[in-house]
Amino acid sequence: MKKLVLLSASLFFLVSCGKKENATSDFSKPSQTENTVTENTSYDPKKGEGKYDKVDLPANLNKEMASLGEAVAGTKCTSCHKLSDEKLVGPGWKGVTERRTPEWIMNFITNPDPMIDKDPELQAQLEVCLVRMPNQSLTDDEARQILEFMRKNDGVK
Repeated sequence: MKKLVLLSASLFFLVSCGKKENATSDFSKPSQTENTVTENTSYDPKKGEGKYDKVDLPANLNKEMASLGEAVAGTKCTSCHKLSDEKLVGPGWKGVTERRTPEWIMNFITNPDPMIDKDPELQAQLEVCLVRMPNQSLTDDEARQILEFMRKNDGVK
């Protein structure tokens, strides 16, 4: 009899915790502040958001840095990004250094979440890719090496 009561009580709790059609929870109901759209005038679509305000690139490719960047990208990037313009999980990398500034690239690969939240082009890309870019916790050196590898991929000699 005790087992039947315990089984009935467990079943009751499982069913009562299920999704109800008209029920809302604190997680599904936006808060008052979430409904208020505020324009962030400090976001610069050319630089993005992050600590990189100025990235000076040499005219010629740093081959050693590009090679190191290729190794890092092979570990952290190429499972989602192709080197062509073809989409895999995320967009392809071909031409990225021609479309984006070095500051934007460095800020995005080291600080993707705030940029996705503020950049209309990234939000549109998210609708195509359906997956947010994760923060890979890259060091400054790794980010710069990946940028140099992207430059190599775009034909910088």
